Amino acid sequence: MAQRICRYSIIGVVSLAVALPALAKQPPQSWPDTVLSRTQALAELQTLNAELLSHPSATLTLEHWCSVHHLALDAKVVARRVHGEDKPLPDGARALLGIGPDEPVRYRRVALSCGDVVLSDADNWYVPSRLTAAMNQLLDNSDVPFGKVVQPLHFRRQTLSAELLWSPLPEGWDSGAPLPPPSSASLAIPDHVLQHRAVLYTADNQPFSLVVESYTGHVLSRP
Repeated sequence: MAQRICRYSIIGVVSLAVALPALAKQPPQSWPDTVLSRTQALAELQTLNAELLSHPSATLTLEHWCSVHHLALDAKVVARRVHGEDKPLPDGARALLGIGPDEPVRYRRVALSCGDVVLSDADNWYVPSRLTAAMNQLLDNSDVPFGKVVQPLHFRRQTLSAELLWSPLPEGWDSGAPLPPPSSASLAIPDHVLQHRAVLYTADNQPFSLVVESYTGHVLSRP
């Protein structure tokens, strides 16, 4: 009997090992278009927003989110560089960074992904003279996320704005506004659902980076 149980256990482990890669490739389940699902989706968005606001590194926050929501077998966030024409500095950015008109500023755009899921598109303007040579080399020649590269600076983050780009429930829903009727279709989630603008400061309170992070609808994926 013991040998039979052991044999079945081994078969079960092997079957699970074979099944896991296949499960990882399955598309995320869609949200049904019901009031309950809309309420749950809004709660998840607000939770993610609060977590991002309470931690200095969006990368580490997304890794935790990826792990808790099982968005990938390996909950590691990777920054994939998006090459192309640099975006100009937004109006007022030099004042926010405390730099003059001639101070060099570099631009870096990345897509932060967990597994095959893109969770965020990030535009980053940073002052290379306020980083170490090793940091600048990594940012120029690798896909390491910005937050991980500059972690030795013990930086803090000052949020300029945090905006929900989409709400699954209509404005005033908590004050008696009519709720959308349930539908047999899946809930339509846009490409981007949340956006943060922030300035990063060194431990010596020197600004060195302006970031605009646009979080995709995949943060609501349900694998």
